Amino acid sequence: MEASIAGLQAGFLGPAQIASSRAVMGLDRQLIADETYFVAELEGAIAGCGGWSRRATLYGGDHSEGLREPRLLDPASEPARVRAMYTDPAFARRGVGRALLAHCEAAARAEGFTAVELMGTRAGEPLYAAAGYAVIERIEDARGGAPVPLARMGKAL
Repeated sequence: MEASIAGLQAGFLGPAQIASSRAVMGLDRQLIADETYFVAELEGAIAGCGGWSRRATLYGGDHSEGLREPRLLDPASEPARVRAMYTDPAFARRGVGRALLAHCEAAARAEGFTAVELMGTRAGEPLYAAAGYAVIERIEDARGGAPVPLARMGKAL
């Protein structure tokens, strides 16, 4: 996760924004407890990770203040969440993110969800757009000091 935040955001954010990103990005252990978080391996190494959630939290790690909402979503009326997607820069542009995203979407669909949402970074937006996601709203999150641009994106399953 750290390598992804530092490496892949560099072309989109300045150093202060990358540092600020760490306040709102990172591991959410609830995804692990819910068994909805996955690791992708290539060539014997962890190439990426990502998950989905049936809970209302849209983004943020364990340490992210003010972002936690553990309420279970209603698959009939609310979108599942795609969460904490990271690719190791050494494996970027090799289909890791796309494979993880497809796996998460299939798992959410199997549980009855008909739509998904996520909070994308500038570096992640091209992947999500190519996978059929549309921007719902743009925000800036400055909890870490500098404003970090993010895009809430959604897709019907």
